[in-house]
Parts: sequence; structure tokens; C-alpha cells
Amino acid sequence: MKFSICLDAVFNGHDFINSMKEIKALGINDFEFWSWWDKDLDAIAKTREILDMNITGFCTRFVSLVEPSVRHEYIEGLKESVEAAKKLSCSTLISQVGNKIPGISRGKQHAGLVEGLKRSSSILEKAGVTLVFEPLNTIYDHKGYYLEKSDEAFDIVDEVDSPYIKVLFDIYHQQITEGNLINNIISNIEKIGHFHAAGHPGRHELYNGEINYLRIIEAIDKTNFNGYMGLEYFPHDDAGKGLIKTIEEILNV
Repeated sequence: MKFSICLDAVFNGHDFINSMKEIKALGINDFEFWSWWDKDLDAIAKTREILDMNITGFCTRFVSLVEPSVRHEYIEGLKESVEAAKKLSCSTLISQVGNKIPGISRGKQHAGLVEGLKRSSSILEKAGVTLVFEPLNTIYDHKGYYLEKSDEAFDIVDEVDSPYIKVLFDIYHQQITEGNLINNIISNIEKIGHFHAAGHPGRHELYNGEINYLRIIEAIDKTNFNGYMGLEYFPHDDAGKGLIKTIEEILNV
């Protein structure tokens, strides 16, 4: 298993470039983040090259995929995000899908989501960039969000049928939504392009909470998965000390 640090979460409120340097000093070369459009991409690209680090993913612009009337905005945002990915030597983009649309059947929204991803696939294939879209929990963190369960997400991957479109399986979100984590992961591992991880309850360090990350990581390691697990948590302890403890006690690297 390979791991990356979501700097926007673990080092929330910290200077971004300094956070890159801090994890590098801990021996961590891989990181990810959320929004690219409000950051100094030139500075990130330069620092990444100097420190010999790897960017494992960041988000596309937050435009709904389930709403056909804004699909052109999603596609334009995707094109911009692909250009940012090229600049940062990143091969994975992360996408949310948007909130439910009142008065529209779930079937129509599902179809709109599939069509939006199909139209995105040629852009991604040309660029050699993989898009991972994310189910989220609607109980605590994302009330009103459309895509909650992993089974629908995996069905969407089958319908889109592109090697450049996969699921971001967020272990924290799916523990809240459905549980049955290891079975759901292992039986669909070929459709997963990226993982996110945080403790539950609280969305803190992986050693805080009810999720047995040691067993989950052990199970994933027995598959052919060669992507990353992004640590996307909000520290309960000091950011640096909590990260060291997570690395030593949970990740065992």
C-alpha cells in the first residue's frame, strides 16, 4: 500500500509550501490536496521538483455532474483541471458529483451522471489522466449529496466503461454509510482508483475510532491494487505528531 497526505486536511490552515516541506522532513514524498484554483501552482510545481515529491491527486472544479444544464461548465472545469494536472505532473483527478436535484427522479439523475462521465472520458484518455469520483456520507458531512453508496458508484463505473474513470473509495464515509468495508472493497478492487482514510467518529487520525485500518490495509495489500490511500483527516492531536503516530502505529512504514 502506498500512502499520501492530504495537505488541505491534515495541515488545514497551515502555509501550503511549508506543509510540503514538513512532510518531506518526515520522509513522506507523496501528497494530495483539494482545490487547485486558489493556490500558487508555479510555487507548488517548483517546490515539488526541488524536493522530489509526487502529487497523487487533487479536485476538479465543484460543478454538478447530475445536472445536465451545467454539464458544459463541468467539462470546461475538467479541461482546466487537466491542464493543472499536467503542470503538476499529476495523473489523478478527484471529482464530487453534486447534490440531489429536487423533483427529478433518481433514475434520471443517475443517467445524467453516467452521461457526464462518458463525455469526460475522451478528455481524460487523451491526457492520460484518471478521474476518481466519490460517494460521500449524507448523515454528518454532506447532507443532500447525490451519491452515497458504493454499489451505485461501482455500477456507474461499469456503465461508463472507461479505464480512466474509477471510484474514490473513502473508508471514513463508507463506514458511516454502509459498513461491510473489506468485502465491498475486495470484491470491487478493479473499479477503485484511490482511497481516502480517516478515523470515525470524529474524522481524526486513523488510530482514533472504530475502524480497524490495520486489517483493511492488510486485505487491500493482498490484491493487485497499486494506487494510493490518501490520509484525509482533521488532526485531533498536533498535526506533525499525529501524523508520525499514524505512520508508526497504523501504516507501519
